[in-house]
Amino acid sequence: MSVPSVTSGPATTDDDIRAALTGYRRVALVGASNKPERPSHGVMGFLLRHGFDVTPVNPGLAGQTIHGKTVVATLDEAGPLEIVDIFRASEHVAPVVSDAMRLGAHVVWMQLGVIDRQAADKARAAGLTVIMDRCPAIEWPRLGLPNRGGH
Repeated sequence: MSVPSVTSGPATTDDDIRAALTGYRRVALVGASNKPERPSHGVMGFLLRHGFDVTPVNPGLAGQTIHGKTVVATLDEAGPLEIVDIFRASEHVAPVVSDAMRLGAHVVWMQLGVIDRQAADKARAAGLTVIMDRCPAIEWPRLGLPNRGGH
């Protein structure tokens, strides 16, 4: 018996990742942190420096600012959505993916270590691009993408 790959269904290709990173600008970053040592804080800064319009989402920090952007409590408040970048434990991903689908997101991006194959399959079946167990701050330079400029 073979071990399944991280992605079930169609595998994420470099073309999928490139298209997501170059085709969209609006990112809702779920699980945003105001702590500089947290990966979500660094990735948010990276995205802003590369020209993305990032809305941090974290109900516990709603109303505060991270990297000069006001934190909202829910994805509903972060719209319109293009990319939903998820920094949550894998067991909390399914409701975020359902919200992303309901709100018309084009891409669901699960960060390194965030894996929910069932939610990924559901999103793919609904026509969303799913990138799982990857980080845009790693993928951008790996793909040799140019800086679009930002904050």
